[in-house]
This record gives sequence, structure tokens and C-alpha cells, in this order.
Amino acid sequence: MKLLTIALLVFVSSCSSKTEEYASYVTQLGNDTLAVESFKLDGNSFLADVVVRSPRTTLTRYEATLNESGGIDDLSEYRFDPNTGFSGSGTIVRTISTDGDSLKISFLQNDETRVVKIAKSDEIIPFIEYTHWPFELALLQVGSADSVMVPMLVGSRARNFLLANLGGANRTIRHPSRGVMDVKVNASGELVTLDAGQTTRKLILKRTSGEDIEMAARQFANAEANGKGFGALSGAIVEEFNIRGVNFRLDYGSPSQRGRELFGGIVPYGERWRTGANRATHIRISKDIMMGNVEAAAAEYTLFSIPEENGGFLIVNKQTGQNGQSYNEELDLGRIPLQRDYNSESVENFTITVTETSEGGRLNLQWGNTTYFVELKF
Repeated sequence: MKLLTIALLVFVSSCSSKTEEYASYVTQLGNDTLAVESFKLDGNSFLADVVVRSPRTTLTRYEATLNESGGIDDLSEYRFDPNTGFSGSGTIVRTISTDGDSLKISFLQNDETRVVKIAKSDEIIPFIEYTHWPFELALLQVGSADSVMVPMLVGSRARNFLLANLGGANRTIRHPSRGVMDVKVNASGELVTLDAGQTTRKLILKRTSGEDIEMAARQFANAEANGKGFGALSGAIVEEFNIRGVNFRLDYGSPSQRGRELFGGIVPYGERWRTGANRATHIRISKDIMMGNVEAAAAEYTLFSIPEENGGFLIVNKQTGQNGQSYNEELDLGRIPLQRDYNSESVENFTITVTETSEGGRLNLQWGNTTYFVELKF
């Protein structure tokens, strides 16, 4: 997969049919290319073509008109077949238009068109998952100001993103729930690099030029058809284990390694981790047990962890139903010392298992060449 991804990226960059007036981005997650974008700002008219590979390959064109403040007055979003490119008219999947003092948003949902309205803001810009040209517009809008809140349209509501000027070429963009992205701009204030390593997404973006989006879409769609697609960033896993009459039900997000350094890298030592991705990791236990040094009654809990190079802690928390960034220490059932093993074969997707031992069982957190575990007694 690594060789395929590198070949695709080189091929896309070397088959340019765009002129220099189009800027481009390539977004990677580890050693995999996640998205390629090409866009052009001409006065108050904006055009962007984007191919995204997760959870499946999509090819999208955005046509927008900007107002004097740099925000969106109207936008049309068209979806095309990635195998045939921008032939035909495409399917309109969303429109945004100004309607008096409101923004009217029309979008397809389950093959039906829904319409919502929100209060109009001259600065508003859409936020689009895995797509970064809106950040370019936001950066150009705020210029060299020290710290500015920019409203971005997330779904059908506006949320504030904080853009901060750290001096020179350095900027940060704070997502309202995912964390801070480090950004570098050029002398014109345009986005050059974006590092989302501090957020839940862990993406890296680099500015390029002349990417052939149609060629990229065909290559990515072909890879997907041959079983080598990108897939979901962090697939949802629900799995049950029955050990010595005790049922364990685990519900968690499973991120992939994608060539990245894991523990001590994208999962820093000494910091609380959601122990997976997306929603908080949940475990339901059918009978009272001992988890290490903690008595756990039959119930549902959430699991957080603090990995360390030589161990760390598993946190068992009584709050349930929350996302992976919500954590209330006052509701901890307890903290259990983790032990660390090294796997002879690397585990690509983060995996939680419960296995039987001569003393009872083990709860295992496996990723890459590492397994963190705690002993269980029934």
C-alpha cells in the first residue's frame, strides 16, 4: 500500500494539465494520500476541484461567490463520478445562497432535498471534512491580524474557529472541538503547510501546483475497485468476548497506523488518550471483576489511558455516552498500572481484545508493535 500511495502521488504531480494560476494541496495521513485539491480565486469568484478518498473516493467541484468581507455569498457543490471526471453537469448535493439577512442552505439527505436557514454573516466560510481550501479563504480574510474568530459553517450551523498570528509565517487555526492546527503562510498570506498533529485528525497538508484532479480521481477509484481504497479514517468496532463466564462488550474507534510513529509519536507519552478514536471507548462487563487493582462492578464504563514508554495507566471512568475528548476525573472508578509487551508482527489497526490466562484474563490494547495490557481476575 505504501508503494502504491507514493506512486499515485508522484503520478498525479507529474501529469499536470493545470496552469500556474491554479494552486493545489496534497493532504496525507501518515504515508497515505487522503485528498488532492486544485483551486482558483479570481476576483470574487472561487472555483475548487477536490478528490477525497475517505471513506470512499469522491470527486467534487465547488463554485462560490465571495463578498467584500471575504466570506461566502453563495456556493454550489457538485458531485461527479471519479471514473469519468468532470463530464456532464454533475449532481448538485448542496447550495448556499443569501436570502435577505439569512443564509439558505439546501442539501441532499437520503435522496431528499432539505432546506435550513441560519443568520447571515458576511465572514462565514464553509467547513468541509478533509478539504482545506476554506482555510485559505479564512487566512486571506483575517490577513495579518493577531487573533480573529472566523465563523465556519459546520453542517447547518456556524461555529467559531480561532485564527492566531504567531509572527512571521506562523499561524494557528483552532478547531472548536478537535484542537489546534499549526499553519505556515507565504508572503501573500496563502496557506503553504498545515500540520494537524495536535488534533484528532493528525493530517499533514502541503501546497503544490498543477495537480491533475481528474487523473487523481481515476487512479484512486481504480485502487479502491481493486481492494486498495483508503477506507474510513477510524472504523467503528463493536466486539464481544466471553471469558470464563464473563461477557465483555467493547465499542471503540480503530485508527490505522499508516506508517506513523505511534506511542511516543501521534500518541504522546504522559498524556491522556481516548484509547481509540472518535467517540469515547466503552466497555460493558456482565459480572463483577477485578481489573488490576480496581474492583469493577457489572456495568458499562469508558476507558482512557496514559501510555508511557515503560507502562502508564489505564483509566476506568463511570461516565458513558460522551465523545473521546470529554473526560471528568471526578467520575474515575480507578487508575490501573499498564504493562507493556512488544508484538513480533505489527498490528495496523488499533485493536482491543480480552484473552484468557491461567489467572483469569487480560485486557489488551494493541497497535503497531506494542501491546499495553492489564490483568483481569474473576
